[in-house]
Amino acid sequence: MNVVVVEDERLTAERLILLLKKYDASIHVLTQISSVAEAISWFKTNPITSVDLIFMDIHLEDGDCFQIVSKLNLTAPIIFTTAFDGYMVKAFKVNSIDYLLKPVDYEELAAAINKFRSLRSNNALQLASMQLDIKALMKQLSQQGSAQFKDRFMITVGTKIRSVKTENIAYFYLAEKTVWVVTHDGLTLPIDYSLDKLMQIIDPEQFFRVSRQFIVSLNSIHIVHTISAGKLKLDLIPKTKQEVAVSGDRVSYFKEWLGKA
Repeated sequence: MNVVVVEDERLTAERLILLLKKYDASIHVLTQISSVAEAISWFKTNPITSVDLIFMDIHLEDGDCFQIVSKLNLTAPIIFTTAFDGYMVKAFKVNSIDYLLKPVDYEELAAAINKFRSLRSNNALQLASMQLDIKALMKQLSQQGSAQFKDRFMITVGTKIRSVKTENIAYFYLAEKTVWVVTHDGLTLPIDYSLDKLMQIIDPEQFFRVSRQFIVSLNSIHIVHTISAGKLKLDLIPKTKQEVAVSGDRVSYFKEWLGKA
């Protein structure tokens, strides 16, 4: 079986590929794509008939996956991966589209592939029902109301999976090429999301990206220091080892955001 993985988080993509190989060592991953632009380019230059199944993340670094589907009118079956467990999942159910919540669980992955194989072997017409009806999906999403943001994260550390509610997160920070989450009670855990990706799925009313290294929650801010014209420094709770400053180009937006509280 030939598979394409569309996922912009490197560690998530690598883990998904490992799970695919665990399920069936003969699965061939044709390519791993990280953006809308790259996906459109790849599918335009490679025959879609060579692809049996696509694993596609919803939110990519330069847009969402629906742009890929609508632009190319993809006909290959898609299994979506998503960080959301709310309104989008409900919409997928309505449209008979398979989906996997992140972090991807092996048993759920195996069940999704088993369903795909069963449909393919039993009836080609049934398989067609797994394909995305973009208009129906977007209509369903609009009926679900306003956007919802991620309310918890499932974080894998070694062989353990920990559930962390978003409301309990004080801040996220980047250090040594790894993004870390720090909870209000001082727990520090590695998380498989980039800061860019996080800003797509957490509530901007509650979180602000103050610099390239930090996303802070409103409730984590203890004191804001004005250290020079156009520069702010933050004292956070829990305390940080490194200085947390608001980047110069973000100061005015930060003040506006803080004033909404």
